[in-house]
Amino acid sequence: MADFKQIVNYVNHKWSKEILSPLTITLGDEFQGVIDSTENAIKVIFEIEEEIINNNQDLKLRYVINKGKIDTPINKNIAYEMLGEGLTSAREKLTGLKKGKSRFLINTRENTQSEEIINDLFKIYQNFLDSWKKSDHYIVKQFLSNKSYQEVAENLDINISSSWRRKKSLNIEEYTICKKLILNLNNMLNV
Repeated sequence: MADFKQIVNYVNHKWSKEILSPLTITLGDEFQGVIDSTENAIKVIFEIEEEIINNNQDLKLRYVINKGKIDTPINKNIAYEMLGEGLTSAREKLTGLKKGKSRFLINTRENTQSEEIINDLFKIYQNFLDSWKKSDHYIVKQFLSNKSYQEVAENLDINISSSWRRKKSLNIEEYTICKKLILNLNNMLNV
């Protein structure tokens, strides 16, 4: 729980301009918030997942990005006391998500085909994340900070060829491409 709270606080601080109602832990192991755009919501997910890696935490969170109406004023201090179809739908989607293996769901209801493609890309994204063991976090963290395998080898005092092999076996480039595809498709389709 301390790790979860730390991540939520970190993201709320770093993304304070884009978060309209702060990420708030609601039911012990769940959180909700209101973010200004689908693009920024996706970026927040990426931030959370990489912060989990950076902190070598053992968290597997589920996310629903849902576009919908909020009938009450947006609470800028805490994500409570807001009502509307958008929030109800998000809660229902999260409940449904818990029944399967997928940890990510985008539901904008604007373009079903694009949503399907983005959700499929998130399944690939999840595959990369879930393939990394906690013991891999130290080296993944190095690679994700945009360091070359030579720099990673030097920083971790390991052989350059070992560093290159680890970058390949961890699929760092493919992971980065997948993130880029999710954002680019979202922006192209304006979902």
